[in-house]
This record gives sequence, C-alpha cells and structure tokens, in this order.
Amino acid sequence: MEAETEGTLWTVVFSMHFEEEMPCGNISITRRHVQLTSMKEQYWGRQDLPSDTVFLKLDENKIYQIPNNAFKHLNYLQELDLSKNAIEKIETAAFKGLAEGLKLLDLSNNHIHSIPKEALAKLKAKIRLSNNPWHCECALQEVLRELTLDPESANEITCHTSVQEEYRDKPLVQILDSGINFCNIRHKTTDVAMFITMFGWFTMVITYIVYYVRHNEKDTRRHLKYLKSLPNSQIEKDFDTVSTVL
Repeated sequence: MEAETEGTLWTVVFSMHFEEEMPCGNISITRRHVQLTSMKEQYWGRQDLPSDTVFLKLDENKIYQIPNNAFKHLNYLQELDLSKNAIEKIETAAFKGLAEGLKLLDLSNNHIHSIPKEALAKLKAKIRLSNNPWHCECALQEVLRELTLDPESANEITCHTSVQEEYRDKPLVQILDSGINFCNIRHKTTDVAMFITMFGWFTMVITYIVYYVRHNEKDTRRHLKYLKSLPNSQIEKDFDTVSTVL
C-alpha cells in the first residue's frame, strides 16, 4: 500500500508492509527509509497502526527523539526495532504500555549518550544498546543494572566518554565485570570536594582568630604604654581596669 504523508516537518512517500502469519494473525509493520524524523503522533502515522501489531520496524530512518507515550496503544507489541536512526533523547515514559509483552527492543546504532532509568525500568525485554556514544557514569551503570541486555551485542556497548578518561573507548560490560563502580568514583569526587570546602572554611576561621588576637595585643600594648605616661594614682586605676578586661 502506497501512501503520501504530509507534516509540518517533512513530506515523504512510504510503503507499509503487512506480513500476516496464520493462524496466529500476527501483524508485522515496516517503515524503513522513509526519512521519518519525529515520533509525535501527527508525524509518523501512529493512528494508522493496528492496535494488535506484534512486530514494528522503524529502523534506518532519521528519528532523533522518542517522546512520552509514543507506543502506548500497541499493547501486543513483541519486537520494536529503532536501530540505525539518529536518536539522541528518550523521554521518561517513552515506552509506557510496552512493559508486559515486549520481548526485544533494539536501540543500537543511534546517537544516545544517556537514558533515564525510568524509561527502561519496567521492561522485561532483551535490549540492544550497542554502537551508541555512551557517557559512562553512575547513572548509566544504574540503568544497565536493571536491564536484560542482548548477550550477542552486550560487549559492543562502549564508553565514548567517561567520568574517568582511562575507560574511554572500552567495553562497558567488561569494565563493570572487572569490579569498577562508577558510583563510587562519583562519591569519592564528592568527598574530596567537601574536604576542600571544609578545609577552606577552617583556614578562614583560624586566620580570623589569629588576626583578632594580634589586633587585641596591639591595643593592649598601646594602652599599657599610655598608662606608663600617667601619674601613679591614675595608672593604678587604669591598670585595674585593664586587668579586669584581660
């Protein structure tokens, strides 16, 4: 079926391929090479997809963002392929509604640096995250801890950047398996910053105390010198006053 879709972002001709497997009646839909850029409902034709779609392939397009509730009505979806796009941002509720039945989610070969923990937290599917420019830090480590990674592509999840330069361009799974904990690195950095701040305040307090004592010493010496220049009776009175102050 040929259709022409017009939106404010693009105009494109695409083909929808329906593959029905009898007797189950599973529906497979592919929209590939259609220059699709947005997952907003008015732009990608979500309303045209049958609610009982089981396999959905949107790979090799130009999608750059997955908004909240993008696939909410596809309750029977088992496989979702978003690989080879330009995805940079995935919102917190992007895959809401897919938690129970989804078996495979492919996000490989995109531009993803980080992903909210909540976006994938409830998914039970195998997930492919390989060949993205990941920033390896505590937040990413916590995300991976909750996921079931596709074993065939897990070692292709590499650190494009990292909180520690030595882990750049290295496989993230191997780094974590070696015992490295990015969350401890962050805590150590925070502890050092707190120590430096406390040391700075302590130095300021000591400096003020030293200044205060020296200033009072000068005033006391000046006053004693003045007392010496007075008659004896006046000196005794003033000396008693100074002694009381000290």
